[in-house]
Amino acid sequence: MSKAILGTKLGMSQVFAENGDLVPVTVVEVLPNVVAGVKTVETDGYNAVQIGYGAVKEKHLTRPVKGQFEKAGIDPVKYLREYRLAEKPEYTVGQTLAADIFAAGEFVDVIGISRGKGFAGTIKRWNHQRGPESHGSKNHRQTASLGARMSGGGGKVFKGKKMAGHMGNERVTVQNLKVVAVDADKGLIMVKGGVPGSENGWVYVTDAIKKPASVKLPMPAGLKKVDEPVAVKAETSAENA
Repeated sequence: MSKAILGTKLGMSQVFAENGDLVPVTVVEVLPNVVAGVKTVETDGYNAVQIGYGAVKEKHLTRPVKGQFEKAGIDPVKYLREYRLAEKPEYTVGQTLAADIFAAGEFVDVIGISRGKGFAGTIKRWNHQRGPESHGSKNHRQTASLGARMSGGGGKVFKGKKMAGHMGNERVTVQNLKVVAVDADKGLIMVKGGVPGSENGWVYVTDAIKKPASVKLPMPAGLKKVDEPVAVKAETSAENA
């Protein structure tokens, strides 16, 4: 079963691997996520789970959203996300999810809102090359040609042309980040590398689409059988011996 959870980006740090390598990591704080809704093929036409994260005051909610939480019998949450499943969900409304749904060694995709950088030119926004700085040039940091002229008055700037404009503050996905460590007691997930967004911004951590999880990884007891992690530890001990 695919997994996903919402958290808060605390910042970056570094940890030492077993072989002594220094690994840069992003620390994601994962407070308990609540299952706000469960959808199945029989009732909704597809399988999905809605998870909520973060506290919010009721005065900031609209009546339809408030009614949704009252119907589910849960406290209002600030962030609400839905992810689809291939099989029928095993979750129940009101159940809480914690950081231990992921294990060290798994690969995840992290989604967040990138930092807003305001209005930016083409050099900063699209990494364009600058013009000459001397010999009478008046094109130092200006945008170059916007397109060719067309006979009959058909010349125009085509959609998608890379020009100056607003930069950042958009949804960004970073794929195939390795989970370095999980601290279930403190609710922390450490992933290798950087993730989008500023500190204290929300992030969405889900299973990597392009890198399926290894069968040797211990899975949470709520999603797999309890005796599976024990068997994995026994195999690991035998290999080390």
